Amino acid sequence: MTASEADDAPVARVDDAPVPDPEVVLGRVPTGTSLRRELAAAARSRGRTASVADDIAAIRAESTAIEIPEVDLESARRGLADAAGEEGRLAERVAALRGDVRGRRAVGADPAAVLADLEAAAAELSEAQTARIAAEQTLERERERAAAARDERERRLVLRDRLGNRRRDARKELSRAVYDAFREALSAVPGGDPADAGRAPSGYDGPRRAASLAAIRIAEIEGPVVLRPTAEPVSDAWEGRDPEAILGVPVTGPEL
Repeated sequence: MTASEADDAPVARVDDAPVPDPEVVLGRVPTGTSLRRELAAAARSRGRTASVADDIAAIRAESTAIEIPEVDLESARRGLADAAGEEGRLAERVAALRGDVRGRRAVGADPAAVLADLEAAAAELSEAQTARIAAEQTLERERERAAAARDERERRLVLRDRLGNRRRDARKELSRAVYDAFREALSAVPGGDPADAGRAPSGYDGPRRAASLAAIRIAEIEGPVVLRPTAEPVSDAWEGRDPEAILGVPVTGPEL
């Protein structure tokens, strides 16, 4: 994988700041991130600020302010189905009782008892119709909320895309700002060679570990930096030199 491919590949999130936090990004080797992010962190430690920093902050604020409404369409649908079912059941009962009333009158029987049942059932039916209308209105509101939630999610996705683009712009700008210093630092770290640097982070073609060490060397961080075992070979390890003297920060780890 080239340095440019590594920069665009998914990596472990080391922070969620507008630009990488130096102590977090450069606090361990391997860093688990890209050279461009390492150099951006180093630049930030030296007081550099990306020209898009204000834009990043504004996009983040707008994205954070978005509230997605909670939606429960399924419950609203069940509520309407239940209300409609109850209305239908009572409508059938009212129709049957009316038939009984007509039948009793047809044979000269007293319909008073059935009329009382009919009146009670009709009242229940009226209540059920009101409940069904309310359930319809609830479902309509939930549909409107669902549409609003979709719109807000889409808006947040757009903002996140913009934020990702601005962060990449910031990393590119900051990494280029310290690239000459990085190139020079490669000559001082194990496995490093300024000839591997190329003109920009995307052109770096040397060992990743050496690049990380060079980024730490040019950064202004307090440390300590943890050196972890890695399968990537480093020429002659530390060549008998003091890692803290090379990197300029306290160093810990099993490789010392």
